Amino acid sequence: RVQCVNNLKQIALAMHNYHQTNNTFPRAASLDEKEKPLLSWRVAILPYLGHQDLYNKFNLDEPWDSAHNKALLKEMPPSYSCPNRVKPEPFTTTYQVLVGKNAMFEKDQDIGMPDVTDGTSNTLLVVEAKKAVPWTKPDDLTFDPAAAPSLCGAGSSHPGGFNAAMGDGSVRFIKDTIDLKIFRVLVTRNLGEVVRAEDF
Repeated sequence: RVQCVNNLKQIALAMHNYHQTNNTFPRAASLDEKEKPLLSWRVAILPYLGHQDLYNKFNLDEPWDSAHNKALLKEMPPSYSCPNRVKPEPFTTTYQVLVGKNAMFEKDQDIGMPDVTDGTSNTLLVVEAKKAVPWTKPDDLTFDPAAAPSLCGAGSSHPGGFNAAMGDGSVRFIKDTIDLKIFRVLVTRNLGEVVRAEDF
């Protein structure tokens, strides 16, 4: 679990360094001119994870599964792999973001620190997901504020809960038994809801 926490800290730091350079967090997916998703945010932050050379190998105007980009799946950085996973599919990751209205990631929208009015320490940045995805694929967890509260697919192989990086870069262990309404408050970034650290 300690290694997993370190992975998430590295990912959160890379997100923050990306923000420092671009004044916004990366979008969950890069898009082509027809709005078709191409590559994951996990590719966008590679230069900030110390993998500039790998980033340079990608054809950024092609989808993740183009012949050229698919060949790069095997070069997945170690920080995208949780060591607790049992028999993981090769080149897949469980580190994902929540995408939806009022979350840290919204479709077709640039989101920066000033947009996180609920406070970065109370807003989820990256979580562990139950379902793994190819690391370059723009595939993450969907958050629907109109749906009944749920964990939105968050979960892990760790007993009792999952790790999550918050917007301030800290990593918290969230229990599977968390009040689902509290979890929804942690997902949203700008609805003015108050949550205390002891609530989760």
